Amino acid sequence: MSTVLPHSTSATDIDAPIDEVAVSLIVNGKTRHGRCEPRRLLVDFLREDLGLTGTHAGCEHGICGACTVLLDGQASRTCTLLAVQASGARIVTVEGLASGEQLHPLQQCFHEHHALQCGFCTPGMLMTAIDFLHTHANPDEGEVREAMSAAVCRCTGYTGIVNAVMAAAALGPMPLPAGALPE
Repeated sequence: MSTVLPHSTSATDIDAPIDEVAVSLIVNGKTRHGRCEPRRLLVDFLREDLGLTGTHAGCEHGICGACTVLLDGQASRTCTLLAVQASGARIVTVEGLASGEQLHPLQQCFHEHHALQCGFCTPGMLMTAIDFLHTHANPDEGEVREAMSAAVCRCTGYTGIVNAVMAAAALGPMPLPAGALPE
């Protein structure tokens, strides 16, 4: 005996296009507009629609941190957030850290302390660390390790990452990148 659901859909309903919605963001200090399906994840919108491929899609469950950006000044996972939910927000991606050819001080510390190997986790590590250092001016090693555990690296063993974040902390207060906070 089969059960008929009261609101069943036909095969043609499933394949019907979904109306796109407008999305407007301020990304790395520039206003960006686009259209996407309401179900599109922010990570996919940034990478595929805006061409900002530094933000990586790793686990797609908000666990690994590879997709972390600054959203209105706070580290946020883009794989669990819809693009339409972020509309109107200020976003800083890893592409927004450097100023021209000049690396952000945290990026320079990552370089000097060999805090990356394959590089897949690096954008999320940088964004996680910037958020942490902005709110923790003088962390100890344990605090750094705890904060950086929010981002997963399968290559380095974290020693270089922790050393880089500690070196960046020693430089003094870590301001957020320009354009990170709403005006």
